[in-house]
Amino acid sequence: MSGIRSTGFLHLGNYFGAIRNYVRMQDEYDCYFMVADLHTLTTHPDTTELKNNVHRVLAENIACGLNPEKVALYCQSHLHETAELYLYLNMLAYTGELEKTTTFKDKVRQHPDNVNAGLLTYPVLMAADILLQRATLVPVGKDQEQHLEMARNFAKRFNYRYGAGDDIFPEPQAFNFGEQLVKVPSLDGTGKMSKSENQNAAIFLSDSDDQIRNKVKKAKTDSGPTAPNTPMPDYIENIFQLLRLVSAPDVVEKYLADYQGASIRYGDLKKQLGEDMVNFIRPVRERAEAIQNDETYLRQIMEMGAEKARKNARSTMEKVRSAMGLSYY
Repeated sequence: MSGIRSTGFLHLGNYFGAIRNYVRMQDEYDCYFMVADLHTLTTHPDTTELKNNVHRVLAENIACGLNPEKVALYCQSHLHETAELYLYLNMLAYTGELEKTTTFKDKVRQHPDNVNAGLLTYPVLMAADILLQRATLVPVGKDQEQHLEMARNFAKRFNYRYGAGDDIFPEPQAFNFGEQLVKVPSLDGTGKMSKSENQNAAIFLSDSDDQIRNKVKKAKTDSGPTAPNTPMPDYIENIFQLLRLVSAPDVVEKYLADYQGASIRYGDLKKQLGEDMVNFIRPVRERAEAIQNDETYLRQIMEMGAEKARKNARSTMEKVRSAMGLSYY
């Protein structure tokens, strides 16, 4: 089980860090993937563009290869059971531990005028999403590992308090096929690609061909190595990391050899990377646009996905209410 917030636009980091693994998982596991619109409200209370954003995220996930026939692809708010479990889990969450979470501190810094209770209890809602489906495997990035650990803690607390020897909830574990998680670097040489930081330093799945070329052209470089086998600065390594993601191996080897031989021309490297980025993203963008324009299809997808997820959620909540002694008749 995993989810993507319906804020901003999906970028190359979302694809290589998450969606690519989702596509691989759908052939081997029972998968529940959601658009996290309720999570979005913690930082974006204006819902004017929410519907359009939800549709775009759904369309881009499908365009990247997720098959709605194989997975439960649904909208978070369509499962009312989520809110109920969120309420119960809040009784097991402590203010002190929530205030210490890294993401809460980051969001307070980013949104000082909107420090709401939903922002504080964000990890509880995330735990509810996971535990509602009784998921054992959660494909998450490094920045979400703390939240996943908290979800395990909430599961253990619930089981200890209400389980009477039975584990109502399994303890979810991070999953990425045993491989190192891919971190897609920002084009400006500072950290990873992000929806919310420098928009010009991220390659979005919705970017036009010219936008992609222009962004790559402005990627941070220097005057080049002055001697063979010069150590590579982080921002140059970032460009090669992007090249490895979208270019053929022989292309990568060619430019690595040029760098090591102190004969590299960064203009040529960026031109190559820009064209390879365009060729990688264009089919995804065009398919996503076609899907997003078909509201009837998207409605069918959301209804089908919600029904799959709701069946599991109802079963879970029956167990939860029974364990808590809330079944009065």
